[in-house]
Amino acid sequence: MSQDDLARALRDAGCVSATKRLVQRWESGTTTHPRPTHARALERVMGLPIETLGFGTVMAGRALGGEDDGSHEVESEIGAVAAVHVRGLPRGTGSYSGIWVSRYEYYSSGREATFKAAHYVVILQHDDRLTVRSLPGSAPSSLQMDLSLEGNVATGTWHEHTAPEGYYRGAHYHGAIQLLIELTGRRMAGKWVGFGKGFNVNVGPWELVLQDPSTSKSAVDAYNRPVE
Repeated sequence: MSQDDLARALRDAGCVSATKRLVQRWESGTTTHPRPTHARALERVMGLPIETLGFGTVMAGRALGGEDDGSHEVESEIGAVAAVHVRGLPRGTGSYSGIWVSRYEYYSSGREATFKAAHYVVILQHDDRLTVRSLPGSAPSSLQMDLSLEGNVATGTWHEHTAPEGYYRGAHYHGAIQLLIELTGRRMAGKWVGFGKGFNVNVGPWELVLQDPSTSKSAVDAYNRPVE
């Protein structure tokens, strides 16, 4: 992404005050403590916790040494709208940000057998949206999901880029997924649906189990390893 591209993506993610100048201040290290609205937009665009993107503490309002781009009035309005939106979420919606282990099963027609795949993933919640991204050291393939919440149901899409040296030779697969969230908020389980090589549509079980509610850099580093 160029600086203009990143600023545009941040505005599309709801941070209407993001500019190329602001991106330049981040990249140069002039600004190290982003405002909450900027931090949320960065997490949405990057799919990673703000702590892992090289920033310090997220600011609460205008603070000394923080961002001063003349946008605080706009951000106050956005924050008020976001607070109303959060209060309007369906009952049962909790905070699901954290490190989770993802496991799913699939049938390989070429090998005539059922296999299991597992990744450690980072889940970030912004209002009623969940972004799911696998940690690169947890599996040879990379996985991502984008989900929307309605009560205790998460619905959305998944995408996996298989290992370049694996059986599927770096192929891309994608599909839809729906998960039911247990009342404890520590497990999601449901089904995935997606296409196969033989011009057919497959389905199988998928579950996510919470490992650590923290998304700090230390927590991410601790789980950036193969799933046992």
